[in-house]
Amino acid sequence: MARLISVNVGLPRDVEWRGEQVHTAIWKQPVEGRIAARRLNLEGDGQGDLAGHGGEHRAVMVYQLASYRYWEAQLGRNDFSFGQFGENFTVDGLADDEVCIGDRYRIGSAVFEVTQPRVTCFRVGIRMAEPAMAALLVSHHRPGFYFRVLEEGEVGAGDEITKVADGVEQITVASMDALLYLPNPSRALLERALRIPALSQGWKTSFAALLQPDAPVDGNPGLKATGGPPPAWPGFRPMQVTRLERETAAVTSLYLEQQDGAPLPAALPGQFLVLRLRTTPDGPMLLRNYSISGMPDAKNYRLSVKREVNGIVSAYIHDQLHAGDTLESSAPRGAFTLKSGDAPVVLLSAGIGATPVLAMLHFLANTASRRAVWWIYGARNGAQHPFAKESRALLQALINGRSQIVYSQPGPGDGLGVDYDSAGHMDTALLDRIGVPRQAEFYLCGPSSFLRDLAEGLRKWGADPARIHAEVFGPEASITPGITRTARPPAHPPSGQPGSGPQVSFTRSGLTVPWDSRFSSLLEFAEACDVPVQWACRSGVCHTCECALIGGSVLYQPDPLQPPATGNVLICCSKPAGDMELDL
Repeated sequence: MARLISVNVGLPRDVEWRGEQVHTAIWKQPVEGRIAARRLNLEGDGQGDLAGHGGEHRAVMVYQLASYRYWEAQLGRNDFSFGQFGENFTVDGLADDEVCIGDRYRIGSAVFEVTQPRVTCFRVGIRMAEPAMAALLVSHHRPGFYFRVLEEGEVGAGDEITKVADGVEQITVASMDALLYLPNPSRALLERALRIPALSQGWKTSFAALLQPDAPVDGNPGLKATGGPPPAWPGFRPMQVTRLERETAAVTSLYLEQQDGAPLPAALPGQFLVLRLRTTPDGPMLLRNYSISGMPDAKNYRLSVKREVNGIVSAYIHDQLHAGDTLESSAPRGAFTLKSGDAPVVLLSAGIGATPVLAMLHFLANTASRRAVWWIYGARNGAQHPFAKESRALLQALINGRSQIVYSQPGPGDGLGVDYDSAGHMDTALLDRIGVPRQAEFYLCGPSSFLRDLAEGLRKWGADPARIHAEVFGPEASITPGITRTARPPAHPPSGQPGSGPQVSFTRSGLTVPWDSRFSSLLEFAEACDVPVQWACRSGVCHTCECALIGGSVLYQPDPLQPPATGNVLICCSKPAGDMELDL
């Protein structure tokens, strides 16, 4: 008979870690007597990260006494106390390779249901003083699991644990964990997992992504969307500028072809290139990301570049670049791409943010799509409205094309109903007026404030968050669980003496610095440069840190549990093997 050995609770608090304050509730302490088990947590307990560890499906964390003994032997330690692994229930029995998702148990006067394995993150590494602990829990098949509370009641140390129902499909916690985090998941087992009513929605969403017909053959789309097939070539290759066109006073388009005239690999609509160039013969090598703005085909790649205030590269393209010049270019990259299907498409952009969605409009028109398509674009006025004639022609080629042009400050020569359709700014009230359906696929690109406000407005309006896709020009938003910063300075070299290693370029941040061996990973190096980064486990499990490796190669230490997609890199457990460029 399984038994509850210890009940452990703890409220969120801030702890010091690597010079940062981390908000976490992983420190749990045993409590005496009987306490209430409620829908969201135990009495006196709380979660520091409600997105990752909160909600009804993650009300109670369970870990086993046998795993305590296992880790004592593996790590050579004897300093563990109950609650050491962040669990609420320390139990004798209920092994991860025996308990199944959906199994139900009575403990005291409460009834619980197994909903998912533990979501491993860096906090368990902090608590255990073992940075690789998140990866170890998965690779050794001892993650622990979550209960949800079906019937509230009281529990206490010493209570017997009685099984009252078997979960459907009978997939163990350890097997379910391996399906998501380890290589070569069984398709049949994934399909069975999706039939388990008790499995939490987050895990179901990940498994559904793994089962998509067009899912890539490498990487893990259940953890990180990869943006299509592997890049057509590694690093950079020389490309010839065949012509330049002035779209407006501030926007110039350049057309790139291979030097030998050979066909180009077709880009996916919405992808970008990274250009590598010098603006003076003796100047530093500079890198910039630009979206492909024309029809993705094998003839050429068109980039449209806005002249930026104090923009060294954009000024060079506008003032000094000529047809016949050579630039170095990456292969098309990026996950902001048009999804297949029949759902309506809403292309929302402002300013130069039109470029990736314009490529999508080209594709839809070129393929004679019968999908309902809305082209909704915002500019200050007609003088700052690039691609006006081009987008109108494309929409006319669509059987279900619609347009709404919004000027915030129309000029005296701008005609309402001719050059633009409404004055002001885009919002969901506008979408309601023109009949945009909430079940559409939404593609957003523009200034950061435009993206933030419109994406939040769409969610409140009732659009499916999974159908809201946004492209960011410049660094992406950080994901740093438990750590909140009020401000972040521009990217800069690390403090102290410069490193002596290979050059590392953060292309979105416009920073190239020599690698410094003081740092244990590219993630730590990027953080020291204040380059925005995304991470969760910091040990090669969750793929949150996965990003495009534009050029170069890395060495992994330790090896990730599952490699990233071809052309990508996990920065939390890698170092540069030579000069390299990262899409950060």
